[in-house]
Order: sequence, then structure tokens, then C-alpha cells
Amino acid sequence: MAKPRLKQPEDKSRRAFLEQLAEAQAAPVEPDTYLGDLRLALTLADQADEVTLSRFGAKDLDVDQKEDETPVTDADLKAEQLLRDQLARTRPDDLVLGEEFGGSKTSKLLKIQEARSRAWVVDPIDGTANYVRGVPVWATLIGLVADGRPAVGVVSAPALGLRWFAAAGNGAWKGAGIDSAKPLRVSKTKKLGEAFLSYSSPANWEDQGRLAGFIRLIGDVGRSRAFGDFWSYVLVAEGCVDIATEPELAPHDMIALAPIVTEAGGAFTDTRGKVVGPFGSDALATNGRLHARVIPYLHSKGLKS
Repeated sequence: MAKPRLKQPEDKSRRAFLEQLAEAQAAPVEPDTYLGDLRLALTLADQADEVTLSRFGAKDLDVDQKEDETPVTDADLKAEQLLRDQLARTRPDDLVLGEEFGGSKTSKLLKIQEARSRAWVVDPIDGTANYVRGVPVWATLIGLVADGRPAVGVVSAPALGLRWFAAAGNGAWKGAGIDSAKPLRVSKTKKLGEAFLSYSSPANWEDQGRLAGFIRLIGDVGRSRAFGDFWSYVLVAEGCVDIATEPELAPHDMIALAPIVTEAGGAFTDTRGKVVGPFGSDALATNGRLHARVIPYLHSKGLKS
């Protein structure tokens, strides 16, 4: 007989941390509170773009496989090191975590929890598999957690010539910089049968035994496409897509995306709707109107595909 799983001591601490996050994110914030941090993040994105674009399509691109069997390139490593060095210089008291040099997704969340105040979380190239194959849909993600909330998010996709960004209390925007951007707003779609769903891969849902409910969701929405990675979530913020979801993600995948979605008027939680923001192990982003309708599909039992 299997032994019952004992609750880990950190479980209680994590629950308390998530409750504090929910309270912090519900609190009002002045529009200029994180404006300086946003300007810095945009400058960092400019610098990272130079690195990643210079190596995109390079014949001598160095590609390795990580332990999780996902690719990493010399551009990933160089861009993350650049971001770390610049943040160490400009924000020396802040914690910095990244995909390539930041440990496991669990340890990253614990480090953010322990930091309590300010933590920059970066993904030098979100969509590395695309990058390696010459597909231009990839981006650098730069996020800041501050005062218990995902406070700043920048998503820069230089091969597409596109950039999305947000700061808590200051709205979500699309454009090269603050002075040349247009505001973002989620859709007004209310009916699931009229909704547009974006995702990454059905295989991940199957691995977790949640494929049946996910397939049912695909059948019940009006339209679905696998845009994947950051692309799904910024499309929610733009109002082009109504729902984006993935069954397994790390903090560096989500923290930059969450403020862009929420500042555009949408909702960003884990797939159960219990963890507010990007601090769960998976993600559901919607226009807000459809959020409660989608959750049962992602955790339903006994459905036949």
C-alpha cells in the first residue's frame, strides 16, 4: 500500500505567499509607480534584440539540448547574461532569475517568495525551437515582480518587428516604446461558442491526463489555433484571441505576460483559477468574461475525447 503523501513544510508558507499575492494584486497602484522600471525594461529589450537578431539564422549558431530535451543556443546564453549584467549594474539590490541560469521552476518560485520585494525574471528567447528552425515567432520576455505583484512585463519579438509591454496601473501597450505605442484591450466576447482559443500542443495535456477535457474545449469554442508560447497571450491582450492556456509552465514563461494581459483588462491565473497571476504551475488567460466557463474543461474527469 502506498504511503500517504506528507504535506511539505513549505506548503503552508506557499499558500500564505499566494494569498498575499492576491491581496497585493487587488490593491490600487498609482500609474507612475513602475514607470521607471518599465523604461529600463524597454531599454534592456533593445539591447537583447541586438544580440538575438544578430544570431538569428546564423549558419554557425551553436545549439545544445538541455536536460528537459529542449534546445538552448549561444544566443539564449549571451542574451540572458547581458540582461543579468545590466540589471546587476542598474538594480543591484534586486533578485534576478532567468531560464538558463536560474535553477528549476520550483526553486525559482521559492526564490521569488523569499525575495518578498523585487525580482526580475527573464526568458532570453521564448520560442527557442522556432528560433533554431528560422521561424520568426520568438521573443525576449522581461518581467518584474514587485510589492507582491507582477508589476512590469515586456515582450519583444524583433524578427516580427513587434513589442508588447505593461506596467501595473499604467495599462498595456503595443509598440517600440512608451511614446510610440497604442493601448491594448481584450475582447468583449461572452459566448464560448464564439470564442477563439490559442494553445501550444495537445501532447502536454495528454501527458497530464487532461487531454479529454481540453479536446472538448476545442470542440466547444468557435475557433482554435496553436499559436503557442508568448504569441497566444499577447493575442489575448490585443483582443484577437479570447482564451490562451497551457498545462505546464515555469515562472520565466509567465511573469512578463501576466501584467500585459491583466492591464489590458483580462484575467491571468492557473488553470484552476485559484492562483492569481503567474505563480502557479500552468496558465489560463482570457478576456475575463470567459474565465469561469473554461476552468471546468481543464480539470474535468471521465470525459471521452
